[in-house]
Amino acid sequence: MRFLKTARSLVITATLALTTLMSANGAASADPVNVVATTSMIADAARQVAGPRANVTALMGPGVDPHSYRQTRSDIAAMARADLVLWHGLYLEAQLEEFFLDLGKRRNVVAVGEAIDTSKLLSHEDYKGRFDPHVWMDPKLWETVVLATRDALIKTDPEGEATYRANADAHIAEIKKLDDYINTVTATVPSQSRVLLTAHDAFNYFGKGFDFDVMGIQGISTESEAGLRRIEELVDIIVDRKISAVFVESSVPERNVRALIEGAQARGQNVTIGGTLYSDAMGEPGTYEGTYIGMIDHNVTLITRALGGEAPESGFQGKLAAGA
Repeated sequence: MRFLKTARSLVITATLALTTLMSANGAASADPVNVVATTSMIADAARQVAGPRANVTALMGPGVDPHSYRQTRSDIAAMARADLVLWHGLYLEAQLEEFFLDLGKRRNVVAVGEAIDTSKLLSHEDYKGRFDPHVWMDPKLWETVVLATRDALIKTDPEGEATYRANADAHIAEIKKLDDYINTVTATVPSQSRVLLTAHDAFNYFGKGFDFDVMGIQGISTESEAGLRRIEELVDIIVDRKISAVFVESSVPERNVRALIEGAQARGQNVTIGGTLYSDAMGEPGTYEGTYIGMIDHNVTLITRALGGEAPESGFQGKLAAGA
């Protein structure tokens, strides 16, 4: 195992060195800035703040689970050529953490999620010394990530500071309006129905921010196992609280949710799938749901309507696809 780890490290080092050399020998342009981000959420923040001053690439697309993602040779090459590499941190990219800490010694690398004050983060008993990384589920916390992205861009490209500040302010203003929408529509969900049960614990910040009981079949990482006992515990809760809808996630297989539904139905509680939520990845590029605002709008509108609240089918900005 140690040999394999050392060999992999040598391959990464050699790829970085070769790609950096090739980039240095080629024609370089100071503008636009070349940015590589791990998740689609961070990439969206960078695009919103940078506008045309940056070309932004996301390593992880729709349906990709960041908890288990491992870098490829093409990823390494892209990051070696980048002017700025943005990753989330907080152990979200669990399989990449060691790589990024090492890469940060040689390249311009920033963990934007770790800009959030730890007093605002949720700890988890299964991961001692670690925090729940799913901070994008609360727009108020995501504002800090947007500001950290802005600051990283300013440091990389000081000439664009005025643009980055103006764009960040405009995006945060939109996020604040989204937060107001969430408070308004979720307030219509009946108290007995304010239970959000999903495939894994990605929605705890949403639950804390908007007063929902949040339960996941798996822990905060999709790498954790969902045992039979956990399924039985959740079936008991579904039956006792007469929960009528549970949710699947776009980046997590739905087999455990199906098992949960079957268990509840066997005990006489009719449960349906309330819809598919975006948890660790956004929707398809080029769609409204493929933006941070659209992703959260989709989730909140779907949750509210499925749990008996009132929200317009077309969502916060009237842009949600029909039946989404």
